[in-house]
Amino acid sequence: MKNWLRSNKGLLAFLLLFGVFRTAVADWNPIPSGSMRPTLLEGDVVFVNRLAFDLKLPLTQLVLARLGEPQRGDVVTFYSPVDGTHLIKRLVALPGDVVAMRDDQLTINGRPALYRPLGVGSTSLLGGATVTAQQQLETIDGRSHRIELLPQVAARRDFAPVTVGPDQFMMLGDNRDNSADSRYIGLVPRSLLIGRAERILVSADMLGNWHPRIARFGASLAQ
Repeated sequence: MKNWLRSNKGLLAFLLLFGVFRTAVADWNPIPSGSMRPTLLEGDVVFVNRLAFDLKLPLTQLVLARLGEPQRGDVVTFYSPVDGTHLIKRLVALPGDVVAMRDDQLTINGRPALYRPLGVGSTSLLGGATVTAQQQLETIDGRSHRIELLPQVAARRDFAPVTVGPDQFMMLGDNRDNSADSRYIGLVPRSLLIGRAERILVSADMLGNWHPRIARFGASLAQ
């Protein structure tokens, strides 16, 4: 064993540094589902800045220092408060906000979000069904991003006003009618945040023979 450790110490050091880098500094996150369509597509791989919010002890979730505050509109990776699943959603509400939804339209602190239709198309669901997809531009506090609505899909399109507690955040998928987000898993504590997704590194059409989507390489997620 000692001989094996001695002969592989370079590899072991590399693996240790690699683990430190991925758990404390930066990471990449493959997108396996359509819950963030149209912003993120199945087969995208996004760069995640793990130092955007907190400095954590490498290989742990122990927070050593707060480095920044999550902002409304950020695309964030986090652990589900229900089962610990690694998720990526858009942060729509901050601590102290009062949020409600009616017919897929948000109201935050008494102010309705603004919506502008962008077009109608179709999309495929898991299982192969094709349904109508409506894209809209959603604007909250001057920050805009595209969302997708699926009128033919049963979804939770309404909820009564919710007050976001201290150090908690509301996360919604941009694919509003096909996303397991805070409407189902509840508000997300800051302690479960991983980092901010900032850029698409590479992309391949996982639903179409893995053809590379060159136009998406390096695309920024900043607004």
